[in-house]
Amino acid sequence: MEPSPGATWLTGAVRYGLKLSQQAPIDEYRAVWRIADDAGFDHVWNMDHFATIGADPSGDIFDAWTLLAAMAETTTRVRIGCMVSGNTYRHPGVLAKQAVTVDHLSGGRLEFGLGAAWAEYEHTMFGLRFGTAGERLDRLEEACQIVRSLWTQERTTFAGQHYTLDDAVAEPKPVQSPYPPIWIGGTGRKRTLRITALYADVWNATGDSSPDEFAELSGVLDAHCADVGRDPGQIRRTVQLRLRDRPDDVLADVDSYARAGADDVVLITRAGTAEAQAAAAAELLPRLRDIG
Repeated sequence: MEPSPGATWLTGAVRYGLKLSQQAPIDEYRAVWRIADDAGFDHVWNMDHFATIGADPSGDIFDAWTLLAAMAETTTRVRIGCMVSGNTYRHPGVLAKQAVTVDHLSGGRLEFGLGAAWAEYEHTMFGLRFGTAGERLDRLEEACQIVRSLWTQERTTFAGQHYTLDDAVAEPKPVQSPYPPIWIGGTGRKRTLRITALYADVWNATGDSSPDEFAELSGVLDAHCADVGRDPGQIRRTVQLRLRDRPDDVLADVDSYARAGADDVVLITRAGTAEAQAAAAAELLPRLRDIG
């Protein structure tokens, strides 16, 4: 299985990104995007939820893909993405169209993040089907097949357990040929990592996994690659880490994951202090570049 040529930039040294969830004010978003673009970060991210995360779901939160369109127009060089889109929130045909639009708006700088989704409350409040974890992973696997087909084939017909497409047209195709790099987020050993081995260019783990756990999960991904006939070197290994206040702590965290095999590190900023955190991370970026 060949990797997406759109992922060929993902080679060599450790790459760095900034992330701010859509729980932040719009001006704070713009500030983080500007810093990421100007400072030389490799990518910049938001997240995908319809209600705020935590004990109180009633806070302000914006739509991920509308923000990505704005991000595409606001930035000029940094790659952009959502870490990660919840597959159950949108039909994969709709999501594929949104992603192609952002890829064109950005001049081919989209990173396409996708996950099975987990926030049951969001599904309940909108009457969206949630289902079991197994069902959501089945839907994720079907969605990966559908999106890749829509991006590469003249017409797509698909008859799955959860989605049906009948001679579907999807034009234009992405700027990136054949499609933007696909990031799959999650740590499920049996299904998520196998789906990653089959369809992804990049695997993303949260910082909830220790460096040792990250390395062990990466080994599980290698085993799935062997099972499906995929070169494990075609899939970059990435992690999200919350920015800490002391620069030496950030450097130590990143170094630990780089030694465990992380190819990309996405540094998470906090709404309310994101601009200052992003600026501090930008000052630290030259030292981060020395790692790995």
